Amino acid sequence: MNPALLLASPLLALLSPTQPAPDPAAQQNAQQIPLDQLDFGTDDTRMTVPVTIGAAGPYRFVVDTGSERTVIARELAESLGLAQGRTVRITAMAGSASVGTFLIPDLGVGTAGRGARITGTQIEAPGLVQRHLGAQGLVGIDTLKDHAVTIDFGRQIMTVTPSFKRIRVEHFGPDDIVIRAKSLFGQLVVTDASYRGRRIRVVIDTGSVVSMGNLALRRLVARDSGMMSPVKLTSVTGGVLEADYTQVEKIQLGRIAFANLPVAFSDAAPFARLGLREVPALLLGIDALRLFGRVRIDFANRELRLAQPKDFAPL
Repeated sequence: MNPALLLASPLLALLSPTQPAPDPAAQQNAQQIPLDQLDFGTDDTRMTVPVTIGAAGPYRFVVDTGSERTVIARELAESLGLAQGRTVRITAMAGSASVGTFLIPDLGVGTAGRGARITGTQIEAPGLVQRHLGAQGLVGIDTLKDHAVTIDFGRQIMTVTPSFKRIRVEHFGPDDIVIRAKSLFGQLVVTDASYRGRRIRVVIDTGSVVSMGNLALRRLVARDSGMMSPVKLTSVTGGVLEADYTQVEKIQLGRIAFANLPVAFSDAAPFARLGLREVPALLLGIDALRLFGRVRIDFANRELRLAQPKDFAPL
């Protein structure tokens, strides 16, 4: 069965917190903010965008909202002659590892004349083997933290805008879904989520091709699911992570329910890093987010906005 989305009951929608009336002055100022649009492609089902380093590029980087740091392929860094930085400890799916870094003097998302100069300051980026990354690098939340990112999967366009805490730019329809989140190490964690009435935590992870659940969530799901299949996943560090794979009947996220959601379960290191090892938690991957067609991830406002698909079915 393919994953699908269900719209929760109208009662739940009516009980959702109401949004404050928009400030006309704020809206006028918001309309003056330039939109930086860029095309993106897919590498092995993951979303990639063109990235320039100084005057060189573009290169294909994965946009990874589950990664605390921007990462560069070691081969690319060496070919560009980037200076080496410190050795740092990073946490990946298969565990922690010590890796060398490279100093990126300036990084832009988008090709010349069409995109955003995300940062003009030096980035100390861990260098990893390109075949494990599946791309030439990762754009992490250290780069995107002051921005809002809108991903239009249908048009294959990403929009990057400055994220203002007092200005909400409304790009979506009035019937779409707004979900508030908390921030852990810069990552957005949705607490308004559940499985069969049990509260769970959901982390938005655009860098993962499949959603990943921790062992606490596995124990809940095991009571109701069928057979689980053993799988092995390769981490960006090259380590191998063993997991149990199945389809979860329904995960509730705000007033949205994911039906038959593919999930791999493991005691992956990021759960401990985020303090989510003992509570049921899920890293929601790009396969699930694509079901909406369009999403907006606003880091400063800690907000996830989801365009309501046309094929929603009421519960």
